Amino acid sequence: MTTVLGVAVGVLPVFLFLGALVLIDSYKLVALRAILLSVCAGVVAALASYGVNVVLRPALDLDFTPYSMYVAPVVEETLKATFVVYLLMRHKVGFVVDAAIHGFGIGTGFAFLENLYYLNVNPDATFWTWIVRGLGTAIMHGGATAIVAMVGRTLHNRLDAFRLYLLLPGLVVAAVLHSLYNHFLLHPLLATALILLVVPYLSLAVFQRSERETTAWLGAGFDTDQELLRAVRAGQVAGTPVGRYLTTVRSRFAPEVLVDMMCLLRLRAELAIRAKGILMMREAGFDAAPDPTLKDKFEELRYLEKSIGKTGLLALHPFLHTSTRDLWQLNVLNER
Repeated sequence: MTTVLGVAVGVLPVFLFLGALVLIDSYKLVALRAILLSVCAGVVAALASYGVNVVLRPALDLDFTPYSMYVAPVVEETLKATFVVYLLMRHKVGFVVDAAIHGFGIGTGFAFLENLYYLNVNPDATFWTWIVRGLGTAIMHGGATAIVAMVGRTLHNRLDAFRLYLLLPGLVVAAVLHSLYNHFLLHPLLATALILLVVPYLSLAVFQRSERETTAWLGAGFDTDQELLRAVRAGQVAGTPVGRYLTTVRSRFAPEVLVDMMCLLRLRAELAIRAKGILMMREAGFDAAPDPTLKDKFEELRYLEKSIGKTGLLALHPFLHTSTRDLWQLNVLNER
């Protein structure tokens, strides 16, 4: 019975903390299946870390203690961060909140498998050991990867493409914190208590700030998209900045391409308004009904982009809102 309780303490807290992060996200930015995928990615990262550590420690001729202090944190945080790279490259995260949830989900999967392995090699571990592993080590893994994801997302806010080097600052911080934890500078129970105080406080602060940022982005973006859509539908584009801009470049494009450009701007505005509307409904506690026309709209979007071509898309770049956050909002719809 003591072993069962110990394992429960070693495994459940990190999942409960992940669930709490999802609950306090009022915009419900991350779908359940996406969270589960992040947890599975963490499990894969744990398996890969085990394989790398088994090979690398003998190759470096290091004892377990120095290896766990200086090498293992770098290996493990780097492998956990690989899925963060995928999420940012594919525009799967738009705000710090969903980056934190994904990052903590990856750490949760990693800690889950690591603790199962620890149970296998230390079946007689004490209840206090499981408290340290469940409330300390596991939360540390989740928090460290959340830092990588949050810093990476923040540094990509104003960019229109993924930059791998922008993950390095967060990765360095995560590896250093992981290394310090493995140094046992404090008594394990004190270190666990510190983690339980710091991680929830920082998470709440980050969520509150990101929620204000989300609200501001929704308001400003919604108004801009509505104004453009209203002008396109009313045939009054000529007097808008978009219309004046297209007038200056119309000699460089065929008339049918210019028409496709206007259709693309209209469709992107419609999709952007739809995505922002979904987020607003989630924040109010409602879930939007599936839109059966979305598939056709995305097919039309791809057709228009192909028809316009790379040169035309470059010409429209100032008005297409192609920052990573704007591309993320299209994924919100595309994955429904």
